[in-house]
Amino acid sequence: MSNPLSTASAPRLTTIFIDRDGVVNEKLPEGQFVRSLADFKLLDGVPEAIARLNQTGLRVVVVSNQSGIAQGLYTAADVLAIHNTLKKTLAGHGARIDGFYFCPHGKGGGCNCRKPLPGLFEQAAAQFPSITTATSVMIGDSLVDMEFGRRLGIATLFIEVDPERQSPTAASARQLANLRFPSLLEAVKALLDRCSETSA
Repeated sequence: MSNPLSTASAPRLTTIFIDRDGVVNEKLPEGQFVRSLADFKLLDGVPEAIARLNQTGLRVVVVSNQSGIAQGLYTAADVLAIHNTLKKTLAGHGARIDGFYFCPHGKGGGCNCRKPLPGLFEQAAAQFPSITTATSVMIGDSLVDMEFGRRLGIATLFIEVDPERQSPTAASARQLANLRFPSLLEAVKALLDRCSETSA
């Protein structure tokens, strides 16, 4: 797969897919879930990163596996409440997320929406028909995020999580990614530098 920051014959980016836990908000230790607003801590630089994407005209879409719903640890309503509060917080910084899509099923749930399966991408494309794989990027912190992008043919950017909270598959995810960054903000800065070069 080509480098998403290469300007040579690269299509113009239109859509940035991002994972939630570990990219937008602080990831809890492996095996724990963000169940409510009390568990949700926005990471530094995220409002600025998303605002920068908005200002450049890029669509921002969150795609997240939320298997805790299937396990009865929280509800879809709890997830929506977190997202509604996040929207308000971002709005205060002049930022917005254009779409939230999440899988409520567990492993082996027989669905098509649990990453790395393509269902969440398909849901977003149904709402925004101009979305294409060639003009999208996936930013995540886990192996399923990188596999999600790779299966669709989408360029992948890996965000490094606190080592104490990394998934056991983080090393594999890092190797699979096209590029790696310490934060969403650093990834966005690199993407926007690329966009400015392709439009020059």
